[in-house]
Amino acid sequence: MNEQKLQKLVITCGGTGGHFYPGLTIAREFMKSGGEAMLLLSGRNIKTQTAVAEAQGIPAIGLQPMPSPRSPISAIKFIYGLVTGTMASMKLLRDFSPDAVLGMGSFASLPPILAARLCSYPIFLHDGNARIGKANRFLSRWAKYMGTAFPPINSDKIKCPMEITGMPVRTELIDERLDKATAIGKLNRLFKANLKPELPTLLIFGGSQGAQIFNKTIPQTLLKLDTPFQVMHLTGPSKFENVKYEYAAATFPILCLPFVEKMHYFYEAADLVFCRSGGSTVAELCIFGKPAMLVPYPYAAEGHQRDNANHMVKSRAAEVVENSKCTEEFIANKLTDWLNNPEKYALSEQKALSLAMPEATDNILQLIEKNI
Repeated sequence: MNEQKLQKLVITCGGTGGHFYPGLTIAREFMKSGGEAMLLLSGRNIKTQTAVAEAQGIPAIGLQPMPSPRSPISAIKFIYGLVTGTMASMKLLRDFSPDAVLGMGSFASLPPILAARLCSYPIFLHDGNARIGKANRFLSRWAKYMGTAFPPINSDKIKCPMEITGMPVRTELIDERLDKATAIGKLNRLFKANLKPELPTLLIFGGSQGAQIFNKTIPQTLLKLDTPFQVMHLTGPSKFENVKYEYAAATFPILCLPFVEKMHYFYEAADLVFCRSGGSTVAELCIFGKPAMLVPYPYAAEGHQRDNANHMVKSRAAEVVENSKCTEEFIANKLTDWLNNPEKYALSEQKALSLAMPEATDNILQLIEKNI
């Protein structure tokens, strides 16, 4: 048997959770298999993300924050962060001496990837959206290979070889698979809820930043429906009290929470999901085989959430509606259709499952191993 070439891996990630958590998952699984990993973090959430990584036993180092250069002042901070981050990364890479450096997208990855280029370490990239982002498009000129979560709609912009690897999803989400009744039983015990396994169950999340559609329009619409159903609504910590108030007059079973750890219980309990279409969310919907009504975040860079949603829509695994068109009337019509035509949505479950790539983390590590 050939000796494994990939033994030490640096992963650079940060910024939003969509870049950080897939990188964290790869590092954790790589370390479980006996490898050494180190995270280099940048972006606004360095302190929180460093603490999360270290709590899981994964070495993580924060670099100088580097804001997007959208004004003269931020451009100066960007240049300063780029220079200091690159110099710090060069020292860290030389001390750690990795077999490869993996960038998870966003300009937060630029200093470590530039340092890897200057130090001649093999560079690999991963992009978690259907539209390859600006940073990865630029960095691909130096990369040996790029893994993608979905078939990219702008593959012609990538300057290195590419492979569809899937999106790394936390193993705790997919290791414990449950049927609907068991998942609802666990939720009832954990949260003293009164959900019923026989009722059609709607899962709602995505309004943590204050989206009126999720926090007000959907609850108000649900109060007007008379077909039996039940709701699980994850609000985000800052919106919990407001959303809970919207449901004050509800006569249907409801579990309303600010946030959760065991997200897989909610996916397994749901029959339909109403949510945004970030890369991780779309990947999870496919893994759990959940039909969805997707409302892309309208301010996502280059409209990439719309492209993510289309990955499911093209296979008839989901429907998509633009934020501006998601009215009470639209929501009522769609939910009534769901409640009256469960067999149609059961077909969507199979379509979603056919898109799933639960082995994404292994795919990425094997891609690096084969090409360093």
